[in-house]
Amino acid sequence: MAATVSIFTHTERPLTRHLNEALTTWSTSQRAVVGLAADFATSGEWGASGAASAAHWIADVADIEVGTAREWIRVGKALRRLPEIADAFERDELSYSKVRTLSRVATPETEMSLIALAKTVPAGQLPRAIAAWRHRGDDGAALERHQFLQRGVGWRVEPDGMVAFTARLEPLVAAALIARLTSWVMSNQPEVLTFDEWPTVAQQHADALAALIEGDESVRRLVTEVVLHVRGDGAALDDGTPLPLSSVIRVAPEAFVRALVHDAAGRPINASARRRHPSVRQKRVVKERDRACVDCGAATLLEFDHVPDFAITHHTVVDELQLRCAPCHHRRHAEAGAA
Repeated sequence: MAATVSIFTHTERPLTRHLNEALTTWSTSQRAVVGLAADFATSGEWGASGAASAAHWIADVADIEVGTAREWIRVGKALRRLPEIADAFERDELSYSKVRTLSRVATPETEMSLIALAKTVPAGQLPRAIAAWRHRGDDGAALERHQFLQRGVGWRVEPDGMVAFTARLEPLVAAALIARLTSWVMSNQPEVLTFDEWPTVAQQHADALAALIEGDESVRRLVTEVVLHVRGDGAALDDGTPLPLSSVIRVAPEAFVRALVHDAAGRPINASARRRHPSVRQKRVVKERDRACVDCGAATLLEFDHVPDFAITHHTVVDELQLRCAPCHHRRHAEAGAA
């Protein structure tokens, strides 16, 4: 037993140790870089080189994109007025990724609250957590106005000749677009490249966007729905994206609003029917409960799977429905059939 453990340790630990050391060195260097970049930009030393800006000088020397250099400078300057975040960054309590996000929204008055929030969630979830935090404290109308002013679409040509778009959309606008793209993908058979090669979800969404732009009749016929959840702590889209309550109030008079009822514990109330396909209300309850594919965690191409199968139970109830993405749904039934 000891020999087995020794061999495992010998083959596995060196790579872990080396990667950990490299990441620690990188983190320390990142802190130094953003601070020096901000100091360099303020000093004006870059002007003697004939560079267009400090960011251009850094980008040329480091062989990086100018946008990356500008971000280093921005973060470094922001940390000068955010001493608590700078201190947490220095003590390795916050990663560069989290500091970069916090530096966009924090003020000397809010940085302690945001540091506490950042320590409770992974870096990838921090933007949504901050958005929900801001919705609880900000005036809804002011926040809605801010989001409207921050809208924008940009694009760039990539090395392979493709064009990459970046869009910043208000939550309701984004929800409507996502609902239309998802509905098109779910209602259209994908064009199979080869017998073994199917288009990815991202490729199918691109096809849906192309159909929308080209005015395809299949897009115009789509009936889509955006569900807004209103609870005691605020409002949100179906995927959890927070919404200013003023947005809900604004659209409610012009929209067909459906209520998703929650019990005292915050759980969606069961809704049952003796029919094969789940009702609209049942779908809402299951989606609110599962949020994503129960197998792989995917949030796109979601379908409602009977467990046990409808052929066995001959009824459709919420407790026997599970949310699965189309590939996992197909795979589960294929494996059941093979068994």
